[in-house]
Amino acid sequence: MAELKYEIKKNLGVLGGEINGWSKKVNLISWNDRKAKADIRDWDGSNEKMRKGITLTKAELIDLKKILEGLDLENLDMA
Repeated sequence: MAELKYEIKKNLGVLGGEINGWSKKVNLISWNDRKAKADIRDWDGSNEKMRKGITLTKAELIDLKKILEGLDLENLDMA
């Protein structure tokens, strides 16, 4: 299996807080020397180990922003 190469170009923020040394971070990441994409996943404190996450193109990030802006958070039935 080929080595996964990544470079965190910019940290956009952290969702929630740190739990057991891991944080859910929103970053711009270049995977295997490709154009950077938005990425949401858990990272350890040194940004060396990661868990499964989701990577979004700019168009997908724009669509997600529209969806989130349209949510009625007061009436959203969730924990």
